[in-house]
Amino acid sequence: MNPMKPLIPILLLSLVIAAAPLPAAVTLESFTFPTKAEEQHFKDLLGQLRCLVCQNETLAESDADLAHDLRAEVYEIMKSGKNDQEVIDFLVKRYGDFVLYKPPVKPSTYLIWYGPFVLLAIAALLLVRAVGRQRQVQEPEISAEERKRLDRLLGDDAGKGKQG
Repeated sequence: MNPMKPLIPILLLSLVIAAAPLPAAVTLESFTFPTKAEEQHFKDLLGQLRCLVCQNETLAESDADLAHDLRAEVYEIMKSGKNDQEVIDFLVKRYGDFVLYKPPVKPSTYLIWYGPFVLLAIAALLLVRAVGRQRQVQEPEISAEERKRLDRLLGDDAGKGKQG
C-alpha cells in the first residue's frame, strides 16, 4: 500500500482552499472622499459606533467581517446625502443602542451607566461591614496561669521581654 494514498484527498482539499479567492476586506482606505475633511468626518463617525462582534472596539478599529460590512453601509448612507444623526438613527433602529459606543442615558440603559457605581457601592458597604465586625472581635485575655505556661515554653527571656 502506498503511504501517500491517504494524504491525497487532504492535499487536494488544501489546494482548493488555498486557491479560493479571499473576501476583500473593506478597510478605511477602501473608501474615496473628495476632501480630507470628509474622510476625517467619516472616521470620526465610525469612532462613535461600536463593533457588534468585538464589542470593545469601534467600527473604525475593528477587523471583523461585520465591521467591514457596517463601514460600507455607513459609507453608502453618507454618500446618499444623509447626515450623521440619520446614519446613527438607522443603525440604532437596526441594532439597538448597543451599536453606540456611548449610549444615551435613558431607562433602558440605566444598568450600563449606573450598574458599575451600584456594584462599587455594594462592595464598599460589604468592606465597611467586614472591617467593623473585625474590630468588634477582641482577642481573649489569657490568665496568669496560661502566661506562666507560655513563658516556660518560650523560655524566661521571651517572657521578660514582653513584660518589661
